[in-house]
Order: sequence, then C-alpha cells, then structure tokens
Amino acid sequence: MIRKTKIVATIGPSTDSKEMLKKIITKGVNVCRINFSHGSHEDQKKVINTIREINKELGLFTAILADLQGPKIRVGKMKNNGVELINNHELIFTTIECLGDDKKVYISYQKFPKDVSVGESILLDDGKLNLTIKSTNNKDEVVAIVKHGGMLSSNKGVNLPNTKISLPSLTEKDLDDLQFALEMNISWIGLSFVRSADDIIALKKIISKANSNAKVIAKIEKPEAIKDIDAIIDVADAIMVARGDLGVEIPFQEVPLVQKMIVKKSMKASKPVIIATQMMESMIDNVTPTRAEVNDVANAVLDGADAVMLSGETSVGNHPILVIEAMDKIIQDVETDDSLYHYEFPPNKENIDRYITDSICFDSCRLAHRVEAKGIVTMTFSGYTAFKIASFRPKAGIFVFTGNEAILSMLSLVWGVKVFLYNEFVSTDHTIADIKHFLKKEKWLQKDDLIVNIASMPIQEKGQSNMMKLSHID
Repeated sequence: MIRKTKIVATIGPSTDSKEMLKKIITKGVNVCRINFSHGSHEDQKKVINTIREINKELGLFTAILADLQGPKIRVGKMKNNGVELINNHELIFTTIECLGDDKKVYISYQKFPKDVSVGESILLDDGKLNLTIKSTNNKDEVVAIVKHGGMLSSNKGVNLPNTKISLPSLTEKDLDDLQFALEMNISWIGLSFVRSADDIIALKKIISKANSNAKVIAKIEKPEAIKDIDAIIDVADAIMVARGDLGVEIPFQEVPLVQKMIVKKSMKASKPVIIATQMMESMIDNVTPTRAEVNDVANAVLDGADAVMLSGETSVGNHPILVIEAMDKIIQDVETDDSLYHYEFPPNKENIDRYITDSICFDSCRLAHRVEAKGIVTMTFSGYTAFKIASFRPKAGIFVFTGNEAILSMLSLVWGVKVFLYNEFVSTDHTIADIKHFLKKEKWLQKDDLIVNIASMPIQEKGQSNMMKLSHID
C-alpha cells in the first residue's frame, strides 16, 4: 500500500550533500523545503540541481518548496552573544543599529515605534521572553518592561501578537529570493506571515507576470490570517499550519482546534494542507521521538493533513535518516485506520465551470469505496482532478498520468497521489488499456484488481473530465 500522507523535509547542513539527499529521498521524503531565511542563492542552486539530478537517476518527481522568509522581525547582535534580561527592568528597543546589552537592543522593524501602542506585548525568542510596552517616542525608540526575563542572544525572533504591523508581506529580500526561485522553476512558493488574501493575490500577480506555473502555499502564523482564513484558502493553492510562530502569536491552547479547523476547510476546498513545526523536535539530538511527538504526527495524519513537515530535525539535526524512518512508520501505522478515509462532500452546483468534473471525481471515489477498487486513475493536464480526487481521501491508490511535465513534481505534495509522465493520448480505450498494462507490469496493481478510470472525451482535446469507467486488471 502506498503511503498517502506526504513528508516535507527542510534541507540544511545535515542533508545538503548529494549522498544525504539521495538517502532521505529514498527513505520517503516527497518534498524538499529550501528555507530562504538561511544560505546564499549559490548554495540553494546547488541543492536544487542536486535534487533534480537524483530525480532523474531514480525516476522520481520529488517536489521543491521555496520558503520565503517574509517580514520576520529580529533583534540585532548582542554583547557577548547574549545578555540576561531581568524581570521588572526596563529595556529600550531602538531602530538605530547598535550592539545590544541589557539596557538597549536593536530591532530590525523600522516602523516599530510608530506602529506599537502602550500596553502591547513584545515576545522574544519564540515567546520565551515577554515584555510590555511602557512608552514610545513614535520615532526611533520604544521603552518596555520585562515581565518574564531570561537570556537574549543575537538575532532572535520578535513576535508582536497585539500589534497591527505595517510591514509589506514581501520584503526586498523576498522579492530577490522569489525572482531566483522562479528562474529555477520551483513548483511551490511558501509565503510567510500571511495576513490576508491580498498578500497571496499580490504574490500570484508577480508569479503570473513572470509566466511561471509556480503554486503558492499560504503559511498561517498570524491571528489576522485566521480571521481571513476562508478568503486565504480560496485564493491560495495550498496551506501550511506553521505552528511555531502561530503558537506565539495566538494563545498556545488555541492551536490544536485552529489546526483541525484549517485542515477541514482546506480539504473541502481541495487545497493541500501541511502541518509544520516541532513535530519531531527532540530528534534533533535524540534517536527516538517522545511519545507526545508520535501522537502529534499521528493526530495530524488523522486530521487529514496532506503532508507533515520536518524543520530543524532534517536541516541541522544529528539523525535526519532516523527521523524520516520514524515519521514514515507512524504515518504507515495510522493509515491502517479506516476513519482516515472516504471524506465526502457533494459538489457545488453553483460552480458551473467545474460541476461535471467535480461530480465525476466525487462519484469515482464513492464507486471505488463500494466495490473496493484498488486504484483510481486520472489523466490530467492542469492537475485539477488529482487535487479533487485526493480531497475525498479514497482508500484506493490515486494514479495520475500527465503529459504536462510542469506539474509532475508539484503533485508530489498532494495526499495519496502517485504521478507518472504519460504522453500517449491516442483514444480513450487505447489509453485506458495502455495504462492498465503499465500499472500491472510495474506491480502497482495485480490481475483481477478493480480499477476506476476517469477521462475526458474526446481525449485528444484534454478537456474537463466527463467520463468514468470501472474494469478489472486483465
């Protein structure tokens, strides 16, 4: 049985060699995440080209996700690379660069003094340190009181859960990184700190102007994004629940239900959804996960996530191979549970353009369930039917055949999908017979297995899916 839930692995010093990339991909990584917060374009280009070499050698379509840094706010360099902030002491945040100490630190957010208000919170280092704003000169300095102190080291992240930030969703660095990612024909672009659907629309306009087919993943890590979640899901191509910053920006106890809500809404909209951050964090150092981490990964799979993501565990961790093996075992075990499958919602009649295709996809999954078919096969040019069939979470394998090379690796993120390059669209009957022969020859299916085929007639036009056929493998 093919593993349905995909694994996204962040690439870093622990995994950026060809030898390690080959190992993690053969162990089960479906998507390699390039984190643009770290490394040069030269380093990133080398990794991207290596992944593509491995894909060619192994006949795979591992996807690449270019994750833009977004308007991440940080403190500057600190004396002795770290100072202790004492409870109830004052700390000045300045927008003028300086070497930080326990009295004054530099903050990278230039409009910080104008955007904040007295009484708002400042959280440092993923919420480990907590301060409250006492005053601002509305120009270049903000005075805050330390509520929960501790060690503050250089370049730590800043979260402002109560502040309406005026930073653009795409910084100058992001625009430069985006240009590079589009030149490299990356299939997925991650947009950090999304606040509204407008942020996604702005990014998509740039991608469209560049004549790129890149798809956009909206990273949900701000309270404003949760308020606008329906509109964001509507315009994004995929969603990431980025629980690290999200769990600092909103009360941590709210994250589990927010995660479940976003997964269900994304499934209904046929948009892939990734659960990210701290999934197997202890395995950065340890050879086995904690039982809480095992449950976390399992619950993400049971929620219906398309993919689960590894960050530091594979980028800087000591045991990247063991992490992927552990995650693979958890997913495979959870996927034996029937409650994971057959998520049904009838097609929307108001969606006239897609109603016929959506109905064919819906009924093909219902039919596959009823007759216990081993495979649902779709031929696609845009990838739409692959997204749609996957959203119904059938237990049957989803085999996607396409002549559009641009979408091959992109589909590797989508739940349950196994993709093949195929260009022999002669006639519907010939194509179905040819594909059945191929699936049997390559041992994806066996003699007498039932299979549901979805196609468009006439097949040469590569139009919307309007036909469904049930047959045995001969």
